[in-house]
Amino acid sequence: MGKWHALLLMAALVGCGSPNAEEVAGRTAKLYYDCLIDGRYDDFVAGIDNRYAPSRNYREQLRASTKMFVARQEALHKGITSFELERTIVGDSGRSANVFLVVAYNDSTSEQIVVPMVQREGIWLMR
Repeated sequence: MGKWHALLLMAALVGCGSPNAEEVAGRTAKLYYDCLIDGRYDDFVAGIDNRYAPSRNYREQLRASTKMFVARQEALHKGITSFELERTIVGDSGRSANVFLVVAYNDSTSEQIVVPMVQREGIWLMR
């Protein structure tokens, strides 16, 4: 587990008396997406499930794609103001979840997105 992932997990647990999978998966997805607002594209990409150990070139492509996504939102909606956690549905195994986030844009519009998550070695990652 990388240092960033450990910090992310700890941040997701802050303020939780006894967190459940739904709460931790939801908070973790929101933290990953908040990285986009902060321009921390490498941190966002680090939150993508990489159990197949993608090459450095592939990670660089993911980073470039992420940066293009943010630029596209800037062009379409004058940027993103926030990601808000709406709800989380955890699968029967407790190791997968769909996190529903509401994306608020600078042009006063919003939309809901679904972030599929999977738990690997105690860490929630985006699929």
